[in-house]
Amino acid sequence: MFPIRLRALRKGQHISMNQLANNLNERFPEDEHKNTPSQIGNWERGIRSPSYVEIKKLALYFNVSMDYLTGRTSVEHFNLGSVLMEKNELTFGNHTLDQQDRYEVYQLINGYLHGKDRQYLEDGEQPEAYQEELNLNFDDYKM
Repeated sequence: MFPIRLRALRKGQHISMNQLANNLNERFPEDEHKNTPSQIGNWERGIRSPSYVEIKKLALYFNVSMDYLTGRTSVEHFNLGSVLMEKNELTFGNHTLDQQDRYEVYQLINGYLHGKDRQYLEDGEQPEAYQEELNLNFDDYKM
């Protein structure tokens, strides 16, 4: 399971084995053992198994649990609010989100979900194309 998940995570981020090795070496410079593209290729082909330390580095790098990476769990669950407020680096496209960006995204999602909750009808069903209408009849707003 580990080789499949590692390959999927790497390809999902559109990075080569060389880029992953370099990124791991930059992010974890305290490790005296440097990662190489051939090492990562051996892991993805199941020829070799990484150490606990290497699995931990990969899990931190891809922001997944070690259990997910090694196949102990099949679904990775994230609380997006927690992810947005953590200190890990988050990017969207080519943009790195700073703390203010994260707060704004959090507020946008929170507002969206709050508005979505209000759209449900009394019987619990959501209308197919519900759109709150804006009343532009200024006569209704006499002061």
